[in-house]
Amino acid sequence: MELIKCLASSLMLTVAMLTTALGAFVGVNIGTDVSDLPSASKLVDILKANQITHVRLYDANAQFLQALSNSGIDVTVGVTNEEVLKIGESPSVAAAWVNKNVVAYLPSTNITVIAVGSEVLSTIPNVAPVLIPALNSIHKALVAANLHSRVKVSTPQSMDVIPKPFPPSTATFDSSWNSTMYQLLQFLKNTNSSYMLNAYPYYGYTKGDGLFPIEYALFKPLPSVKQIVDPNTLFHYNSMLDAMVDATYYSIEALHFSGIPVVVTETGWPWIGGANEPDATVENAETYNNNLLQRVLNDSGPPSQPNIPINTYIYELFNEDKRNGPVSEKNWGIFFPNGSTVYPLSLSTSDSITGNSASVFCVAKDGAPTDKLEDGLNWACGQGQANCAALQPGKQCYLPNNLKSHASFAFNDYYQKAHGTGGTCDFNGTATTTTRDPSYGSCLYTGSSSISGLSFPPTALGPSSPDHGASWNLQASTLQYILSAIGVFMAMLVL
Repeated sequence: MELIKCLASSLMLTVAMLTTALGAFVGVNIGTDVSDLPSASKLVDILKANQITHVRLYDANAQFLQALSNSGIDVTVGVTNEEVLKIGESPSVAAAWVNKNVVAYLPSTNITVIAVGSEVLSTIPNVAPVLIPALNSIHKALVAANLHSRVKVSTPQSMDVIPKPFPPSTATFDSSWNSTMYQLLQFLKNTNSSYMLNAYPYYGYTKGDGLFPIEYALFKPLPSVKQIVDPNTLFHYNSMLDAMVDATYYSIEALHFSGIPVVVTETGWPWIGGANEPDATVENAETYNNNLLQRVLNDSGPPSQPNIPINTYIYELFNEDKRNGPVSEKNWGIFFPNGSTVYPLSLSTSDSITGNSASVFCVAKDGAPTDKLEDGLNWACGQGQANCAALQPGKQCYLPNNLKSHASFAFNDYYQKAHGTGGTCDFNGTATTTTRDPSYGSCLYTGSSSISGLSFPPTALGPSSPDHGASWNLQASTLQYILSAIGVFMAMLVL
């Protein structure tokens, strides 16, 4: 039996190394403050249908962990903030937690990481004194179960622990947390674990008082006059996310540590906001997450660490409509609970998108004057004879309830019916054509064949060229099959 356990441990470690070797990945966070949360089995069906291979749970939901059994999906389980205090004060409580929420599900459920708390230092600072003891106790419990090589331990922190993230080269952790951060980094270094970062360019932009252009937050190309450059290193930053990750690396370096990779445990963009949240739009959310996918999956790191990929988890799978706070807080989801996508997402490096990429759509331009958009909308739904029924309150395209979204739907409906007989996509200069299908959720634009599911990679895709991409797809699918087979085989060994 000891020999079997030894072989099993070696096998698990080999699989972990193989998975890492395949390169960067994009996973998703799964929150549960959802009114119509699907069953655990339905949720896993959604993950599998969209080839999502990495998920992060905010707790250790027993139903989810059981449903994820033999799925081949890498799972991060969470110690809730409410549990951190007791675990930090009692090694026996930590051991019981590990036995109940990790040991009980391995190896069939592929738990690879335990996230201890979420943004503890910035949200519940009174618990900070026991954060490192909690990490140590969880790790010791894994050592006792001979799982410390298989399951890593870390704790997600927000950007708030870095008061001045720009320029990245001068960034440091808040000095009031120096002792705690030093102990955290020492723990991560000793256990070969990653620093977990929750990084939100949405907040960096909206709270930045116009300091940075929105293109910088959305991974869009910047004109030469707007290039973001660190004056000390002369590194060019093409995205705010890269700068946030680099600010974290420099902060780690300032405490004399190196070789600790940064994984982005949360990032995303809300797709509906309140009246005072004009940047929370479907278009911005679609742009951010599509560009994020392409950025992460090119397998490169930020300017200071170009060879360390930025593994990332999108926030989040579903809208958490039961959360408190502004409208945007409830609308970060990329899927509806029925499994349909909120907006199309694609891994393609071309301009095509999931859905009918051969179609041409007519949409309202960014920054179009409000009065002209309103005139165009009224004309399209009136004299232009566009079918605008879907824009009525309660109908499938009413939300988001803003002029640009409604105008885009009406402009497109008119254009699809009239362009064959000379109708144009102009609307007094407020509209433009695009090959990107603007459909989202159940709101289907005329000309769209369907809304495909989110096409995440089977694991991490390497090169973006078609030939290499196909071979990586095959390799990843094969690995996923092997992982499932190994899970079954090892479960039999244990029995």
